[in-house]
Amino acid sequence: MRDRDPAAEKIGLRRHYRQQRRAALAESIDREEQICQQVELEITRREHLGLLQGAVGIYWPLSGEVDLRRLQRSPGHPVALPAADGEGRLRYHLWGPSPLAPDGCGIPAPEDQPALQPQQLALLLVPALAIDPAGIRLGYGGGYYDRLRAQPAWRAVPALVVLPHVCISQKPLPRAPWDQPFDGWISERGCTRLTGC
Repeated sequence: MRDRDPAAEKIGLRRHYRQQRRAALAESIDREEQICQQVELEITRREHLGLLQGAVGIYWPLSGEVDLRRLQRSPGHPVALPAADGEGRLRYHLWGPSPLAPDGCGIPAPEDQPALQPQQLALLLVPALAIDPAGIRLGYGGGYYDRLRAQPAWRAVPALVVLPHVCISQKPLPRAPWDQPFDGWISERGCTRLTGC
């Protein structure tokens, strides 16, 4: 019997979960709003516990991803966006009033701001196509978040995946040696924390 090839398995799963995510967000105009509200509840919980001593890292939404940009207008905590270099590395920068510019992958980012150190971020909110019960995330295959979180200082920053509940796999997703588990996820049903984050 041949060993399973995680990379080949992920191709079909990406297609499946991209359709699942698109359908989930399209079938109910309230679903994205519900997810955003759950994100805001988790941020408020962390503020009350004194766990939000730094910026909240969000993302610029691509097609089909939950749009968290409204957090940039929320008072009380700074927001950071990632900037990819197009070669596999990711840095976070505070999202200020300056116009955004395309990063190495063509995604808007505040690269005119200095890169933040891990200790300057209190929470990372990351998009995904799917996540499994062990916190293994299925992304687009670029490996940017896995490379970032393979560094111990970045691994120490709590990181939650944001996605519709239908994209939470009940069985393990294929895992490559470099895949980094996340600390949990937020869906329209609330926040599931896998660690003490």
